[in-house]
Amino acid sequence: MAKSQAAWQPRSERGRFAFVVALRDFIDSVASSSPARLALIVFVLVIMLFTTLLSLPAAASNGQVTPFHDALFTAVSAVCVTGLTTVSTALHWTFFGQLVILIAIFVGGLGILTLASLMALMVSRRLGVRGKLIAQEAMNAGRLGEVGTLLKIVITTSVVVEIVLALVLVPRFMILGESFGKAVWHGVFYSISAFNNAGFTPHSDGLVPYEADPWILTPLMVGVFLGSLGFPVMMILLSQGFRIRKWNLHTKLTIQVSLILVLVGMVGFAAFEWNNSKSIGNLSDGDKLLHSIFASIMTRSGGFNLVDMQSLEPVSRVFTDALMFAGGGSASTAGGIKVTTLAVMFLAIAAEARGDADVKIYGRTIPQGTMRVAISVIIMGATFVLLATGALLIISNAPLDQVLFEVISAFATCGLSTGLSSQLPPAGVYVLTVLMFAGRVGTITLAAGLALRQRRQLFHYPEERPIIG
Repeated sequence: MAKSQAAWQPRSERGRFAFVVALRDFIDSVASSSPARLALIVFVLVIMLFTTLLSLPAAASNGQVTPFHDALFTAVSAVCVTGLTTVSTALHWTFFGQLVILIAIFVGGLGILTLASLMALMVSRRLGVRGKLIAQEAMNAGRLGEVGTLLKIVITTSVVVEIVLALVLVPRFMILGESFGKAVWHGVFYSISAFNNAGFTPHSDGLVPYEADPWILTPLMVGVFLGSLGFPVMMILLSQGFRIRKWNLHTKLTIQVSLILVLVGMVGFAAFEWNNSKSIGNLSDGDKLLHSIFASIMTRSGGFNLVDMQSLEPVSRVFTDALMFAGGGSASTAGGIKVTTLAVMFLAIAAEARGDADVKIYGRTIPQGTMRVAISVIIMGATFVLLATGALLIISNAPLDQVLFEVISAFATCGLSTGLSSQLPPAGVYVLTVLMFAGRVGTITLAAGLALRQRRQLFHYPEERPIIG
């Protein structure tokens, strides 16, 4: 039997690397039982690290220790790329605190399962089969051989897109009167926040001063939309370009449904808010259209806003709830139940209405297992929202529509807010914290990570159909 590396090393060498060896063995043991559980552990450790950093007096502008629930909430919101806050990002945090938040956004944007893969890679110096399975699950890679390439593309694409966005934004901030240093900081902050669909802003008044500035708003919309597509889609676009026939089914569904939702969101927001003087009613027609497009893209996960959510018509807030719950693409920086989940459910309903035995699209048949996963994601997501809404209604005594808006925004890691987050007591803050975590790691991953064991069925019972409907 071959000896492990630690066994043949001298005693002094084994002692020197004992922690690394123990950490590697722990990761291997956890990954062997459940890769999803390893990913959850990594994400929790990352969150606790950033919570500790944000708790330091140097992170707060008043030089004092930030209350634990505020530091934890901000860390989870940043790592889960949500954007909800209990304290002002611009006023409460120092430059160090904002830098910690920005790094947390970038790290969180890589994705929970990608982080677990990278951790395994750093410790063991290679990705084994189980490590590749973790990354394969994270990014919907069809083959294990694609995983190494995907991991490189995730990081490279993120950095390149964010640099390009920053290069577009920095000159505009300088033209608007900011110093070079401040313009660079704001450009970098917004570029990372946009591509990762985080919605954090370093300005105390947010994007309101730029509500009619296409030079600022357009790069943000492009960054958020690209981030919401997901890295598997971006990989296909980089390799195949716009040769649609070369796209796989996931890419076609993600892009098609995303564009449909952008169009529906734009038309819906414009129709409901066109004459609302509290939101966009007093703007020019061109600015109304710009606001409508911006709101449509940001509603599904971006989290930036140009108008106060409280000033929207009630029907607009319900419409926003639906778009936030839908979210963006799988394996992306967006949240929600994901657009492919929505597509699969609509296709299944259409197939059932036609009497088709199979669900077909673009010359492909969608497996029954995929439809079961889609149903599970929707039901578990709705359950999280229902339970959290009930808890916050008891804790806060706030109106139902306001609570529901905040809860869906947290679960969908969107970040749009009616202002409720900053008004909640610590108990309510913890409810939203758990919800953001559950929304980011994904309901399926959360369920798999917490499962005690994987069940393998050795037999099947006879079929019998209950009456449905």
